Amino acid sequence: MAIVTVNGLCMEFGEQRLFDGMTFEIQEGDRIGLIGVNGCGKTTLFKLLTGEYYPTKGSIILNKNASVGYMEQHVCRNLERSAYDEVMTVFHELIEMESELEMLHSKINNKCENLDKLVERQTFLNDEFARRGGLTCRARARSALLGLGFDDSQMNLPISALSGGQRAKLQLAKLLLCGANFLLLDEPTNHLDTHSVEWLEEYLINSKCAYLVISHDRYFLDKTTSKTFELENKKMTVYKGNYTAYLPQKAERRLSEQRVYDNTMKEINRLEGIIEQQRRWNREKNIKTAESKQKVIDRLSENLKKPENLPAAMSFGLDVKNQSGEDVLMVDKISLGFGNEPLFENVSMEVHRGEKIFILGPNGCGKTSLLRTLLGQYRAQSGRIKYGVGVKTGYYDQIQTGMDSEKTIFEEMADSFPAMTNTEIRSTLARFLFKNDDVFKPLSTLSGGERAKVLLTKLMLGRFNFLLLDEPTNHLDIISCEALQDALKEYEGTLLIVSHDRYLINSLADKIYYLTPKGIKIFEGNYDAFLAKFEPFKEPEKPAEERAEKQTEYKNKKERDALRRKAKARIAKLETEISEKEDLINSLNESLNDTEISSSYEKALEVTNRIEQEQRELENLYSEWEELSETV
Repeated sequence: MAIVTVNGLCMEFGEQRLFDGMTFEIQEGDRIGLIGVNGCGKTTLFKLLTGEYYPTKGSIILNKNASVGYMEQHVCRNLERSAYDEVMTVFHELIEMESELEMLHSKINNKCENLDKLVERQTFLNDEFARRGGLTCRARARSALLGLGFDDSQMNLPISALSGGQRAKLQLAKLLLCGANFLLLDEPTNHLDTHSVEWLEEYLINSKCAYLVISHDRYFLDKTTSKTFELENKKMTVYKGNYTAYLPQKAERRLSEQRVYDNTMKEINRLEGIIEQQRRWNREKNIKTAESKQKVIDRLSENLKKPENLPAAMSFGLDVKNQSGEDVLMVDKISLGFGNEPLFENVSMEVHRGEKIFILGPNGCGKTSLLRTLLGQYRAQSGRIKYGVGVKTGYYDQIQTGMDSEKTIFEEMADSFPAMTNTEIRSTLARFLFKNDDVFKPLSTLSGGERAKVLLTKLMLGRFNFLLLDEPTNHLDIISCEALQDALKEYEGTLLIVSHDRYLINSLADKIYYLTPKGIKIFEGNYDAFLAKFEPFKEPEKPAEERAEKQTEYKNKKERDALRRKAKARIAKLETEISEKEDLINSLNESLNDTEISSSYEKALEVTNRIEQEQRELENLYSEWEELSETV
């Protein structure tokens, strides 16, 4: 059953048109990832679905049983309320019910008047309270907060004392607990550490509600979605499967469209050549042939659509000017702290040429500080750092410092690379989508994604052989993340990267360093290999008896589902047979009115016997239909 049906949706802001003729359906239980470049209208679509915006044209039809939950609807308004009490506001009806039950209990104990009515009301409320989850609402609220990274002391803090990230987590907790059966999730992993993201993934996977999620986290999309909506060129295209499954489908669809277009244009060009030749001959027969071929061209052209251009994407590579020696970086037992607070100690590592290493660890463990220590921006309190022969380092700073905000993009590049001509600078910036007058934008006016592209431009031109990157995909949209990933994959130098982008880690890493306060733990392989070995993220193995019980339950469920499917198929066939049998009986009854049959005893008897036989068969069909209907 469709939760929402969208037909011919068009949305305009002044002269800007975001959607044009968008049509799609979302069914119960659908788990959909919504992707598209920044500014294509993803968040606007959410606001249309909630009713905050009204479309220019088209319709959005919500099922009468649909309850929509959107994170922005769950803003924290009372800043003096504790985090736990704020989350419990989504259960306000249950809390009111609980208060009434306490009042009823007191009245009944005191044997007030209308005792029968009081008991009847109490019984009703008890049943309703249990049915709507009142017995577990407090446990669910606490579980959600724990899963999103709150400890018991933080749950009791007033909202005013929480960080922006923690307030965002509160809104997410309220959304997940609000009881909606259709969730709109706009970048839900943005302020979450890895543990909280893992918890959210499990929550959504086990949830029965439908959801539409906007996210740049490709690994998250892979784990939590089974369908992908792409918003591109003002239209929506629906793909089966998660993000990774969508990529080859899109490539195949575009290749197919291009082939059809190219082959049709080739045929049109061939026919136009024939027409030109026939008209040169200018005989009556030739003119008729030309007219006939023109009709074919008109028919081909009528339904011909040129494949639309892909959204503009960065196109660049990361070259190395000179290769380093085999040993790139040797770190021996370094420690770092600020004041009396130690951050980490006993950190040792070896980095060799060509390795792609990722540094992981919980938020606040000192990953960025470690990179800055390796670069000499912070001074280690103990230990030794040694770079190999010929190592030339390039650094990507997630805070995006190191650029003069008073300069334009062009000035920043010209000052950093004075040997480049103006034409070379503009040509290079165009590869990062800074074209025409965009190159004269002041750095102070750029978005996070635009500043990231300026930094990447400088990294490309530096031709470094050892790159230290701190959250390089943080401000990039999915298309830009893909472009960066491709560039890093082809990079012939050495990589040391701090990142929460699990998709990037999975694609590139051949080694993972996990930073702890007492040093580094080394894991060979990518993120999936790391998860399989790393105990805090490893799912505890269930006892053998429980596993066997689960397997038996799964097998029995599959058998029940198979029987149910067979029953549904047989019911559909029975309904067809019943309809045909009833039509036949009606036809036989009508034939008894025919003079030729009614005047002949033998013929009338033959028809009557046939009707009785068909009636018995009809009753048998009805019995089988009723019996099967009770099983589905």
